[in-house]
Amino acid sequence: AFRALCTREKLLAAFGPFPVRLSTANTYSYRKVDVPFQEYVEHLLKPQDPARLGSDTLYFFGDNNFTEWGPLFQHYVPPPFRIPGTSPAYSFGIAGSGSGVPFHWHGPGFSEVIFGRKRWFLYPPDKTPHFHPNETTLAWLQHTYPSLPPAQRPLECTLRPGEVLYFPDRWWHATLNLDTSVFISTFLG
Repeated sequence: AFRALCTREKLLAAFGPFPVRLSTANTYSYRKVDVPFQEYVEHLLKPQDPARLGSDTLYFFGDNNFTEWGPLFQHYVPPPFRIPGTSPAYSFGIAGSGSGVPFHWHGPGFSEVIFGRKRWFLYPPDKTPHFHPNETTLAWLQHTYPSLPPAQRPLECTLRPGEVLYFPDRWWHATLNLDTSVFISTFLG
């Protein structure tokens, strides 16, 4: 049911005029820009420009208004795992091909792809990845990744629609949307 509600047509019909908060796609900047959802989908949802820095790349993920988006989230069935005594938080996103979030870490959770494909790169907490905080994941993949010796490469996988990844507490991770993607994360704790 959730997937059926996440088509372009249904999301635009339900949420087109509502504002969404876009974040910059770099590790340490927290610049936010509010635009109507329809403007994001029709004008800003494009493939990543490899020459753009993360601070110049806007990404829709995480800052959802639960009053407006609540009717959609009611239909989402999250993974059945919880941390006792806590409530999960959802983070919904839609992004163009080649976009993604560069290396960062936070608490544990799950990420599920609804449409598209998302490539993940992960390092354990004691192995800080080599990256520039304002470089997009696409630029890192093109410039840094090829020169990494095999022992310094991250764990990686590609999620397809309906697949879920558990990311552990404090693990470094970066994502790259291989297609225009719709996805949702469940943050535990």
